[in-house]
Amino acid sequence: MEQHLYEAEHEAFRELCKAFLAREAVPYNDEWDKAGIVDREVWRKAGAAGLLGMDVDEEYGGGGQKDFRFNAVLVEEIVAAGASGLGFGLHNDVVAPYLTDLTTEEQRKRWLPGFCSGDIVTAIAMSEPGAGSDLAGVRTSAVRDGDSWVLNGQKTFITNGELADLVVVVAKTDPAQGAHGISLFVVETGTPGFTRGRRLEKVGLKANDTAELFFDDCRIPADHLLGQENSGFYHLMANLPRERLGIAVAAVASAEQVLAITLEYAKTRQAFGKPIGSFQHNRFVLAELDTEVTIARTFLNQCIAEQNAGRLTVADAAKAKWWTTELQNKVADRCVQLHGGYGFMMEYPVAKAWLNSRVQTIYGGTTEIMKEIIGRSLGV
Repeated sequence: MEQHLYEAEHEAFRELCKAFLAREAVPYNDEWDKAGIVDREVWRKAGAAGLLGMDVDEEYGGGGQKDFRFNAVLVEEIVAAGASGLGFGLHNDVVAPYLTDLTTEEQRKRWLPGFCSGDIVTAIAMSEPGAGSDLAGVRTSAVRDGDSWVLNGQKTFITNGELADLVVVVAKTDPAQGAHGISLFVVETGTPGFTRGRRLEKVGLKANDTAELFFDDCRIPADHLLGQENSGFYHLMANLPRERLGIAVAAVASAEQVLAITLEYAKTRQAFGKPIGSFQHNRFVLAELDTEVTIARTFLNQCIAEQNAGRLTVADAAKAKWWTTELQNKVADRCVQLHGGYGFMMEYPVAKAWLNSRVQTIYGGTTEIMKEIIGRSLGV
């Protein structure tokens, strides 16, 4: 089915992304996987190429393009390049709105130029050892002390956690209000009391640095409060649909790529004297996957259009997130099966895609949480 989401300017940007990734990422993917982290310099190169802060105003060094399609193109090409270590999606799709929409002019001038140039790598710290999707369970605290805030607590599973120069931290400022007593703070590298723990060893996404963060009497200036005090819950809820849309983009792109690889394999791999794709069972599996991936792409494109129009709802973003990520896992699993023993070998891209897909139904809100959001929107 022909899709009509992207225009000529987006396809031109796609070629720029492809060229950059072919030059600066693909030759180093295996090296980064083994190291568990990407080369810090690739962020600065991405900034110089215009791949960071595409929707940040030009006066701060951004692209000035308030069009999520550019973000989607970059994520799709990162998936196609197998560059799973590049945390550009979290930087552009998740953190950017907090730094553009909730900041003062002084804060924007301080942080956004580096955000766009790649001199500042960002992360967001929500999850804790005892609190994931349940924001009411957050135990990291922030207490006002004169012209400072003092943070204490621990965060875990933080993407870009090791490389990050700037972290948006979720902390309790009014414990009596539960989830409604949360505020957001910006903590910079080098702040006394802010330390990183071990680099977490994951099942997949090996090259994407994921770390524990610790705040021990971490004192930050009062003007590092992001948005309004005790309004963090509302700020998070306003930005989570965009985060979940970005995850859905990666899910559909991965499903499309793995299916294309497997379809080619099914046409060329011989068994019992003929291509394995010619067996009815295998042909039916491929037909089912192709249908579902097409449906996923169609719904995703509509959600991207809704995002650009400012109409993407929390429920629709949840639908996109859970359904596309569950489909991504299904496609990867079926395609490993169709590859047989070769599908279990890391030299085949289907194996890496299978490993990398598993976390997609977990971060950004689990499938179960997404269904709860949708169910509540239905009035049940």
